[in-house]
Amino acid sequence: MYYAEEDFLPLSGIQHFAFCRRQWALIHIEQQWDENLRTIEGEILHDKAHDNFFDEKRGGVIISRGMPIFSHTLGARGVCDVVEFRENKSGINIPGREGLYLPVPVEYKRGKPKETDEDNLQLAAQALCLEEMFACSIPAGYLYYGETRHRTKVTLDPELRQRVIDMFTEMHEMFARRYTPKVKTGKQCRACSIAGLCLPRLCKNRSAISYIQEHLGRVCHEKTTQHAVCHFPECISFARR
Repeated sequence: MYYAEEDFLPLSGIQHFAFCRRQWALIHIEQQWDENLRTIEGEILHDKAHDNFFDEKRGGVIISRGMPIFSHTLGARGVCDVVEFRENKSGINIPGREGLYLPVPVEYKRGKPKETDEDNLQLAAQALCLEEMFACSIPAGYLYYGETRHRTKVTLDPELRQRVIDMFTEMHEMFARRYTPKVKTGKQCRACSIAGLCLPRLCKNRSAISYIQEHLGRVCHEKTTQHAVCHFPECISFARR
């Protein structure tokens, strides 16, 4: 699949999508957002990592911060917190630099490593963008966690890559339909940044449309029972939708 630039989705949305399809839809389709302590701390950490596409060289590593990235295959664009170009015989040429360098994405996160894999998926999506942009192969990337102040290496295996591709395909399909899934409550709701907008407990209750459909159907049934012929054909049509 090849996506035009005007159809690109935010790359960072894959972490929302993996966490909860409804959360992703509320943020990226309905444009709803709510700040909390987690999101603010995350923004501060990313601001420290980004430095207006600044780059520096330390030893044999060129460090680029805030690098814009994209992929026509995924239909996504975003920004890498840090990309380290490491000297590697299988790398690429960089104008103005001697030798070959392999780009390695480093994503900054608040907190500590998660039991779930949203962060791994986002990192893999960044790597796929870099591979497409630089025509190279990236075997691994790194996640840096602010709480532990430690890097975690993530191997970009075929299964992880395919999950990224499948998720972006689903995201594009949902975005094209402007579809927001119904809530599926779970323990993850306690950590959701937009729980106040999603209202998971309220959304579990019966919907207004189902109440109206049943009520109109009941009224129609009573009328047909009393008069043999229904005088409210619009009720039947509405109730059966």
